[in-house]
Amino acid sequence: MHSERLQALFEPVFNDIVGRSTVTDRFVDRDLYQIFVTTLWANVVLDPEDVGIAEVDLEALFDVVNAEVCRVLGPDNDLKSSFRFINGKSGERAMQEARLTKNHKDLLLYFSSMMLDPEGHRQWMAEVRENLNKSR
Repeated sequence: MHSERLQALFEPVFNDIVGRSTVTDRFVDRDLYQIFVTTLWANVVLDPEDVGIAEVDLEALFDVVNAEVCRVLGPDNDLKSSFRFINGKSGERAMQEARLTKNHKDLLLYFSSMMLDPEGHRQWMAEVRENLNKSR
């Protein structure tokens, strides 16, 4: 699927995220926005077909989401920096203030691990699988 089609498909979602994280007419709460956009990405990656795209479209969608994050938060920001925020102390505080459930928080931290250290995440998951197999 082309970027233009993905942009059009996700435009209502992007608008909703901005709307939900807007505090005044022109002020976007950066913390809330980053929670929402990382949640969007995690959910789309978990089940791309549920939102009407194929798994092969994820790479193009990643670029579309990055462009949207840049547009809203500024040129030095992207999806990866949003996951970096989630993984830090400020993100922890923001998730507490937003009253995320433990499952929601764990999901975002899991995806942060994948985004920020893919190789370390693969090794960690291999260890988890190995320990599960040993315990069976």
